[in-house]
Amino acid sequence: MSLKDLKQKKWFKIMTNMYVLVLSFFVVWMLFFDTNSLLIHLELRHEIKKLEKTQDFLKKEISKDKIIIEKLSSEGELERFAREEYYLKKKNEEIYLIEYEDSLKQKDNE
Repeated sequence: MSLKDLKQKKWFKIMTNMYVLVLSFFVVWMLFFDTNSLLIHLELRHEIKKLEKTQDFLKKEISKDKIIIEKLSSEGELERFAREEYYLKKKNEEIYLIEYEDSLKQKDNE
């Protein structure tokens, strides 16, 4: 196939048209190389979705914490929480921790 035959082909004429060349260059530039390229937009969209999921999770945690704070606003509940979670005690009081066999990790007999 010679150059003359190639120049006679319709697709070659269209592809070598100046407008098509400039347009294709522009499209490639905007998709990959520009500061506002498609790849950057996709990365930013992914980051936004990730941050929105984190925001939803944190809002749920805040609502749970608000409920706990409301419960602990009374002195009796605060004392119960301190005794259960941090094993605090009053003066002249002894604490006994009871562990059940189910809760203990048992070693396998070899």
